[in-house]
Amino acid sequence: MNFLVSSTTLLRQLNGINGVITNNPVIPILENFLFEIEPGKLTVTASDLETSVVAEVAVESSESGRIAVPAKILLDTLKNLPEQPVNFIIDDETYTIELSSDNGRYKLAGENAADFPRVPEPDGNTEKIEMNSSVLGRAVAKTLFATSNDELRPAMTGVYINMSDSNVTFVATDGHRLVKCQRVDVVAAKDASIIIPKKSLNLLKNVIPSETLDVNMDYNSSNAFFSFGNIKMVCRLIDERYPDYNNVIPLDNPNKMIIDRSELLSSVKRIAIYANKTTHQIRFKLAGSELQISAEDLDFSNEANERLACEYEGEDMEIGFNARFLMEILSNLNSNQVVLELSTPNRAGILLPVDKAENEELLMLVMPVMLNNYV
Repeated sequence: MNFLVSSTTLLRQLNGINGVITNNPVIPILENFLFEIEPGKLTVTASDLETSVVAEVAVESSESGRIAVPAKILLDTLKNLPEQPVNFIIDDETYTIELSSDNGRYKLAGENAADFPRVPEPDGNTEKIEMNSSVLGRAVAKTLFATSNDELRPAMTGVYINMSDSNVTFVATDGHRLVKCQRVDVVAAKDASIIIPKKSLNLLKNVIPSETLDVNMDYNSSNAFFSFGNIKMVCRLIDERYPDYNNVIPLDNPNKMIIDRSELLSSVKRIAIYANKTTHQIRFKLAGSELQISAEDLDFSNEANERLACEYEGEDMEIGFNARFLMEILSNLNSNQVVLELSTPNRAGILLPVDKAENEELLMLVMPVMLNNYV
């Protein structure tokens, strides 16, 4: 069995799906790519049991067959080859793979494809939703950073997607910050909700092409199936109940500040240098049309403060935030100006973009921290 393929074309597809493969997989066969050859087409699968990504590559072949190919040695070889046709010659009996190129010949040991786990496929119980790849990519990018790493709260280690006939809402929270991204240009035929793991969405974000195309997402009670272009991805869903995130979003926020986002972000970055390295606490003091940002690290006698001009309506207030969380949120708000809505110093602050994207409602929330009694 043999086939001919462009070295750079194959490398590009393998690089896209290689992120699935872990260094110490549950079963050794998962250190391999599954190659399935058909006349004119090569289908490559990478999996870690939780997530599987499948890519199709055009090849010159008149034969059919399957083999597991060691991922690392194949990738390292292709990375160091210039663009040229590469001929794969596969021995069905010994699972030996020989690569023949203009530069030379390379032989590596494959494995029996029968040992590679079967990738789940949509069944009669799956529902379907379609969305634009740029919409999906943006929603994932806006929420992914706020997911939790706490394995004791598995529901929060993924992004919650709630689908209805009027919108689709993406939510992520780690208990300290929360992001809610609602799209009214994507609707579902049936109300449903799923939780997709962080790793799967990171992989999805990396394989979504830069050009805009349609993404089909099928889902059932255990898996989500994405397909677009020549890529398919299957990921196991998190089977947990997502916390009632609406309860932590304050509805009555009479104190509102509008400020330049990049100026605020730059100021927070500078002040954070002087904050306590454990708490990362910074202080916002709002009065009139001025925001004063300060921090102090009593252990090292470090302190800093800055004043920024803003538009503020409400009572004078002092509130503390974790600088790291605030910086991440401001970095993920693509707006020249942002609105910070506050109710009281012990309730969450809500950040909203002034320049809203079409068909999108984006809300980011950050919990306050208890202020130290320094002035």
